[in-house]
Amino acid sequence: MHPTQIRSSVILLLLCVFAAGQALTAQDRAPVEPATMPAPDQPMAPVVPVIEKLDETRTRIGEVTLDRKTREIRFSTTVNMTEGLLEFIIVHEKGKIHESLLVTTISPTHLNLAFTLLRYPPSHELYPLPNDTGGTSDEFPEIAPEIMAAARITIEVEWQDDGRTRRVPINDWIQHDVKTTAMPLGPWVYGGSFIYDGQYSPETTGDIAAIFIAPSALINFPGKDNRDDTVWIPFAKRVPEVGTNVTVVIAPYKPANLPAKP
Repeated sequence: MHPTQIRSSVILLLLCVFAAGQALTAQDRAPVEPATMPAPDQPMAPVVPVIEKLDETRTRIGEVTLDRKTREIRFSTTVNMTEGLLEFIIVHEKGKIHESLLVTTISPTHLNLAFTLLRYPPSHELYPLPNDTGGTSDEFPEIAPEIMAAARITIEVEWQDDGRTRRVPINDWIQHDVKTTAMPLGPWVYGGSFIYDGQYSPETTGDIAAIFIAPSALINFPGKDNRDDTVWIPFAKRVPEVGTNVTVVIAPYKPANLPAKP
């Protein structure tokens, strides 16, 4: 077997092991007797495979698609707001939908697994360190520059507009309420969130990508006014109507001033 095929097989095997032990939620498992046998009146429900290899470079984990060649991550969302204050750009549909631009049905665990498999290192640079009383301090962890750079990502949105596909940075859809300008173009930071009380925090909070700093979210905005929850709103003239299907595309951040690889 070719080394690439062996490596792909190992990755898929690890994915299946992880999914079986960690990523499946309660509804993915059929009710059983304490002795692990099916109850007489409760037939075992079929288990839908979580992992699917689409082609040589792309794999789907639940509703999240990752591409090992481009390191892109894709998943579906819908427009949730066109007015009102924003603290998040993406939340799960059972999360804080009253303050998020987009909503999605994906599992945050599956998204985090996609980041991990594509070798994005989490950077906790935006998460304040705890203080002596159990709260948060004004200090932040020191992160190696190479980790900070590798954790930076772009977030773009792709949708159909009068029969043609459009794609823009998510920043274009966010407006500063005081300056009335769009959010400056730039990276977002993959932080990975954390485990709390034995559970992956985004699975319980629904927090996926935040403008107003939220350590529970996988992704946070590192720019100015990311600690002010009163200034960011949808850019109403640019955001499609509520309910529009939108594909989120995450990719490595490439600063414009970096020279192209030879």
